[in-house]
Amino acid sequence: MRAGPLFRSAAETRSSPVAQAQQRGGAEAGSMSRRALRRLRGEQRGQEPLEPGGLRLGPEGAGEEPGRGRRGLERGGVSNLYELITNEELEDDLGSKEERAESRLNEQDGTGNNEEAETGEPESNGQRAGEDTQQQDQTVTKLQPVSTNKPRKKKKKRKNKRTAAGETPEDDDLEDIDSILEKMEDSSGLSYETKSGVIADSRPLLYVEHRNLNPETELKRYFGARAVLGDQRPRQRQRPYVRSTWLTAPKNTWPRYSKTGIAMRLLETRRGVQHFTFEHHREYQQVQFRFLDAVESLDPNNIVLLLQMNPYHVDSLLQLSEVCRMQEDQEMARDLVERALYSLECAFHPVFSLTSGTCRLDYRRPENRAFYLSLFKHMIFLEKRGCPRTALEFCKLILSLDPENDPLCVLLLIDLLSFRAREYAFLTRMFQEWEGHRNLSQLPNFAFSVPLAYFLLSQQEELSEVELSQARERAAHLLQHALIMFPSVLMPLLDHCSVQPDSRVASHSFFGLQAQISQPPALNQLVSLYVGRTHSLWKDPAIMAWLETNVHEVLRRVDTSEPVVEECAQKRKVRYQSAPRNISRHVLLSELKEATAALPLEVTSQPIMGFDPLPPLDSITSYTRPERTTHPSNESTLSLFFRSLLPNFTLQGEVRQDGDEEAGAGQDLNQGVNRLMAAMRDMLANIQFQEPPRDENPDGDADWD
Repeated sequence: MRAGPLFRSAAETRSSPVAQAQQRGGAEAGSMSRRALRRLRGEQRGQEPLEPGGLRLGPEGAGEEPGRGRRGLERGGVSNLYELITNEELEDDLGSKEERAESRLNEQDGTGNNEEAETGEPESNGQRAGEDTQQQDQTVTKLQPVSTNKPRKKKKKRKNKRTAAGETPEDDDLEDIDSILEKMEDSSGLSYETKSGVIADSRPLLYVEHRNLNPETELKRYFGARAVLGDQRPRQRQRPYVRSTWLTAPKNTWPRYSKTGIAMRLLETRRGVQHFTFEHHREYQQVQFRFLDAVESLDPNNIVLLLQMNPYHVDSLLQLSEVCRMQEDQEMARDLVERALYSLECAFHPVFSLTSGTCRLDYRRPENRAFYLSLFKHMIFLEKRGCPRTALEFCKLILSLDPENDPLCVLLLIDLLSFRAREYAFLTRMFQEWEGHRNLSQLPNFAFSVPLAYFLLSQQEELSEVELSQARERAAHLLQHALIMFPSVLMPLLDHCSVQPDSRVASHSFFGLQAQISQPPALNQLVSLYVGRTHSLWKDPAIMAWLETNVHEVLRRVDTSEPVVEECAQKRKVRYQSAPRNISRHVLLSELKEATAALPLEVTSQPIMGFDPLPPLDSITSYTRPERTTHPSNESTLSLFFRSLLPNFTLQGEVRQDGDEEAGAGQDLNQGVNRLMAAMRDMLANIQFQEPPRDENPDGDADWD
């Protein structure tokens, strides 16, 4: 065996001045570690030259570093250098040990300098170690060239990974990203307009962000990544391949996804707006027909059987989710809605975008309604789960699919979600941009929520005095106009807030009972919907004091008979004669008892299906359900009556040839009469009359048993 330069240089290294410096440092300091010396020389773990005895083979200590056997591994040592690449916890442990060794080295250097100052030696241990390091670098250069910048970068990386709260590096990185994004786009308060106004104004009003569609992003912002994720992170090696989606994340408990027969097609593009539609293939149409039969059977078990064969049939998932919700199984209902969303998202067109706000879906097509309803139900579950920011993002997504018609009328809900998410600036911006062509002030929720948003913005400390005064004036003006336009809101609102009005307000006829009785039924629906949803926002003492001040100002304006009071009264009589179909559909989906009770009779008298509530009257159908083939019955009324009593009763020769029908008409009639008489005798023979129990002691003197 040839002794190469590796062993010769290693032998020279043992007798080099560096080894002598190590011995002197060990004698002086006593407990100087090899790791600290490596850091002093600028080396890394595994880069030191091998010694002749470093390649020993044996059952114990084979391949181990001298002085680091089993005991070293128990202290956190590494037997395989490649573990340093993936094991982040071990890297943190090593970084902490190296910092402790470095601190001890600094203390030893300080003591050594003091001793040299007393003895008068001109050189310090650091200088001698520096010279030894230069000689060692010249010796080892041929073996393993090492960059001097690399250890510094590694040290900086390790220091960044150390956390003060004891969290893992992955959780800390996730929280750092969320905090950075939150700072970049802080939409709480008026900072949305002042600091990041350029970014917000450059985006469309209904711009949707992908990261805000994930509820875990909002929950991690509230509770931290460790509390949300915990130990539920699946390992990539064990996790099967699933398609990445934005609306919902597939779960391991779901059935394996396969093509369901749903596709999306681009219809046309007009003025930069793309119109899409979902399509049902022939196989999916057959499943849809079987689903309609299962719904008409009024048995949810038939829908369950259908889902076992077709686990991603969207309408079946929505209908069964409604059944689970009625049975108070909210978790299963939410899971079924998420599965329906996943099935629809897997069928998206490659050009269809959730964030651009320029993609449209026509609600008049039955294939598109399932997507609307899935988004709406998922939004309601998110709001109940405590994720209002994510629910607001889904609300904007629903509105962007058809902002002109708004088939589910999410404008009646978007103000509440804006308050829950503290997106006051978004609500005021929407009112400013849409008031001109949509007349948002004619909806009671916008008429009262927008001034409340201005009032909450005026409470922000980041504003100047001029901006504060402008916000207060704007809020007071809009609130007074809302009270004049909708006087029937005040008393139910105070009743829900458990606030007793003063004598002037209670005795005035403008806000009295007459205002509630005289309003049209359509307006009563909107008022009941708004008060039932948002009354908790008005319970704050500062808001209630602000409301009281403006109520007294409105009474003053009413007593002076300002023209605006009479104008608003005429508008109420003309504009709220009947509610549009989308508002009634929204009231049904909202499930508020106060608003549902105010629905008209033409809505409540027809059957309401959970998978398609109140379909549009001008629907665009691409395929129709085939009619059932039923043979016309020629039986008489008496035979039908006996068949209802005796299901086994049938007339022989019910289906006959057309040629023989007239020939045997008389004979069949006689046979039919005979069978009817036989059936009647059979029925009368089976009737038994039960005698009433006799009372042996009519006087009732007997004792109780």
